[in-house]
Amino acid sequence: MTLRRRLVLSIVALVVAVSAVIGAGSIIALSTIQTAAIDAQLQKATDRASTRFGQGEQPQGGQRPNDDALQPLGQAAGTLTAYYVTGGGAGGIVLNDDGSRSLLTSDQLARLGEVKVGVDPATLDLEGSLARYRVAAVQVDTPGIGNAVLVVGLPMAPVYQSVWSLLWVVVIVVAAALLAGSIVAAAVVRRSLRPLERVAETASAVARMPLERSSVLDDVRVPDADPRTEVGRVGAAFNRMLGHIGGAMQARERSEQKVRQFVADASHELRTPLASVRGYAELTRRMGADLPEDVVYAMSRIESESKRMTSMVEDLLLLARLDEGREIQFDEVDLTGLVLDAVNDAHAASPGHVIEVDVPDAPVEVLGDAARLHQVIVNLVTNARTHTPEGTRITVGIARTSEGVDLTVRDTGQGIDPEFLPKLFERFARADSSRSRTVGSTGLGLAIVDAVVQAHGGSVDVTSEPGDTVFTVHLPVASSPRGGDDADHAGWSETPEAAPATT
Repeated sequence: MTLRRRLVLSIVALVVAVSAVIGAGSIIALSTIQTAAIDAQLQKATDRASTRFGQGEQPQGGQRPNDDALQPLGQAAGTLTAYYVTGGGAGGIVLNDDGSRSLLTSDQLARLGEVKVGVDPATLDLEGSLARYRVAAVQVDTPGIGNAVLVVGLPMAPVYQSVWSLLWVVVIVVAAALLAGSIVAAAVVRRSLRPLERVAETASAVARMPLERSSVLDDVRVPDADPRTEVGRVGAAFNRMLGHIGGAMQARERSEQKVRQFVADASHELRTPLASVRGYAELTRRMGADLPEDVVYAMSRIESESKRMTSMVEDLLLLARLDEGREIQFDEVDLTGLVLDAVNDAHAASPGHVIEVDVPDAPVEVLGDAARLHQVIVNLVTNARTHTPEGTRITVGIARTSEGVDLTVRDTGQGIDPEFLPKLFERFARADSSRSRTVGSTGLGLAIVDAVVQAHGGSVDVTSEPGDTVFTVHLPVASSPRGGDDADHAGWSETPEAAPATT
């Protein structure tokens, strides 16, 4: 449940609760006040009835007294009076609305006879047409007979009618308050939370941004960050945080730029001395007949290591240039031909491996840099045959997808350690413990693969388990910069006249 909904429901619930408490209090107060008024009226009616009954003609021989003795003048409509004479005589009447009098039934007399003398008035349900009555009993000393008990009662119907009327009024008022409170609460909460929504929208926009450059945060700020309000202080703090993040990203970019520039400059400057070392080493090795054997061996090692260092420097220089967005020249490239060339070279370099291709009969063309894509294929095949024993089957395949082209290099080696997979494409990363290594490795081959593929707008991933390791390069569909026919605009196209691929 959203914060807005919780606040609206809380406000509405509070309004309903307050209205219900006020309504219940009003009903209880009304009932109490009217009951007290009935008790006061009952006291007066009892005084009149007891005075008149004590002065009137008393019942003799089972006869009831005169009606005027039971209902003297001044009694309100609905007033009942019952008497209970010592020795068993009893009777009673009730004053109707039209002024006539009705006799009480024996059941009603029996229930009224249970009322105690000298206690506070009580509410008694007489059932039938009389329903609930407020009754009180007094003892009357009558001439010639002695003591008698007189019970007087007033109807509670007016009280209940007033209470029910007030209850319906409370229900209607609570319903109206509920409706009005919901509308007002929704409007107030929406307006109050609008600054918080802007904070959330800004945070969501930042979360969706690729934070590769600090410039993307330059124009992203929470508007109207009023420090006088709680939400405004949150927005101001968020803006300060974005400023700190932008500053940290700028510092990181400057540091990375310095490192890239240093690597590029160092790699460029090292090429010449390495070439000189290699040249002098070759020259010295060719003069081996006039040199001691250990010197000749040392020169051969110097030449070998200079070649390895030259390869590493070239790789570092390439990565530095790729980081700067250079070294990629887009054109239509026959990916099938690049795969066949790389596989043929791998056959010659590693005859102990079984290297196969799985490509469509028609050549597949992509938009990219031929030299760099060839390097991707060579690096992946070299990685497979370098880190697997002889006899391992390596398959290089191409498959068309709805989004472009997938280039796969699969081997049946011992697999890659799962803990090493997340950092497999990092620079200078090696997995010597999980895959055998027959020759030296700089740890830059897969990093170059990842950088080149990303420069082409694609991605590379790997899945590995013992006996099945697959590197997959996803190259997207892209438009040709030269325009032209449909084939020129596609990321890959078919040439029906092309010959089928061979293993």
